[in-house]
Amino acid sequence: MKKFVMAALGGTLAGVVATTQFVGPLLAQESARSTSVYEQLDLFGDIFERIRAQYVEEVDEAELVEAAINGMLTSLDPHSSYLSPDDAQNMRVQTRGEFGGLGIEVTQEEGFVKVVSPIDGTPADEAGIEAGDFITHVDGESVLGLNLDEAVDLMRGPVGSEIIITVVREDMPEPFDVSIIRDTIKLTAVRTRTEGDTVVLRVTTFNDQTFPNLEEGLAEQVEAAGGIDKVNGFVLDLRNNPGGLLTQAIRVSDAFLEKGEIVSTRGRNPVDGDRYNATEGDLAEGKPIVVLINGGSASASEIVAGALQDHRRAIVVGTKSFGKGSVQTVMPLRGDGAMRLTTARYYTPSGRSIQALGVSPDIVVEQPRVTPNEEEDEEGTTRATRSEADLRGRLNNDSLTEDEIRQIEEDREKAEAAAALREEDYQLAYAIDILKGLSALGPND
Repeated sequence: MKKFVMAALGGTLAGVVATTQFVGPLLAQESARSTSVYEQLDLFGDIFERIRAQYVEEVDEAELVEAAINGMLTSLDPHSSYLSPDDAQNMRVQTRGEFGGLGIEVTQEEGFVKVVSPIDGTPADEAGIEAGDFITHVDGESVLGLNLDEAVDLMRGPVGSEIIITVVREDMPEPFDVSIIRDTIKLTAVRTRTEGDTVVLRVTTFNDQTFPNLEEGLAEQVEAAGGIDKVNGFVLDLRNNPGGLLTQAIRVSDAFLEKGEIVSTRGRNPVDGDRYNATEGDLAEGKPIVVLINGGSASASEIVAGALQDHRRAIVVGTKSFGKGSVQTVMPLRGDGAMRLTTARYYTPSGRSIQALGVSPDIVVEQPRVTPNEEEDEEGTTRATRSEADLRGRLNNDSLTEDEIRQIEEDREKAEAAAALREEDYQLAYAIDILKGLSALGPND
């Protein structure tokens, strides 16, 4: 027993010595680092006093401090920033689904403002702003050299006022101006409709309304179709969806998954990571799903697309998504302000990060800019097509009943409607065609 106690004491003493020898240099390093930090803070104070006393014009001290705070945050990454009390209030309003502005989600790239996506039905969308556009000037004033918040401030203004933004677009030879009238942006988080036998769920943003809108709209469309057996599948359209609330992305993913991981987040400290799993219940009742994405699909949209893709619950169609794989936490500050700080990266169920890479679609389908409506001959005139049914004196079809002929004509009308949709929205038509093909391969009743 004495030997055991001595061995234990010896081990404890050895541990103390080893720890002391290890911590000693660390304490010295921490002390040196603290001294360096305090010296830098003294330097900041000196510069602040010089600006306040000697700058050519009188400055607002509060604005100087806010600018310094924002500069510190924006130096970290494009998504961290300081929110003044007004900005913090605006952000809280946006997550509820109604705010004033142009209706675009933006980020910063190479000193310019880059459009992540226009929001459906907003002034920017109606003016033709596209995902990937660069905004170089606002009302003739260059945004180069401004941080993102400053550039956004230039674009704000009273509802009903005009703003002229200068846009650089990849496939356009020269920059061009776009006039937009500011308006109150009322976001409809989810729009639903039925195309043929397919229910289309258009999700424009992830705010507090998203999952309730999705659940309600899906149920209405299924009921209108005559029940889930009359539906061949669902298209979840996430194109030009800039993201939003992580909680809503999880709920939308969970709506179509019965089990398994949806997304995980990992912060600087491993113990701060979170994992979110699906619960039982599938709103689509196992029907096939096609998810549509493009370069304007970001953040929460990518969480949903990545989760459904990794679980093989959906076929992802379109073009590569934006690639924002980080999580921002909004932290209230004294004085009613707040800071938006990147606190974690998120990972899809397979463990992949989409940061700067995006979600790659299973089937790449570009959206043609212009598709001719009808075939034209060499002179550019429409060439009419004729069939046997147009010939005078043709023989009648004697193998079908009137009801069978009527059914064929109805099927043809549906096919023609699908063809018309290709002219309007080729990617959506492609997604619907996939679901038609899958239903055609299903078991016969």
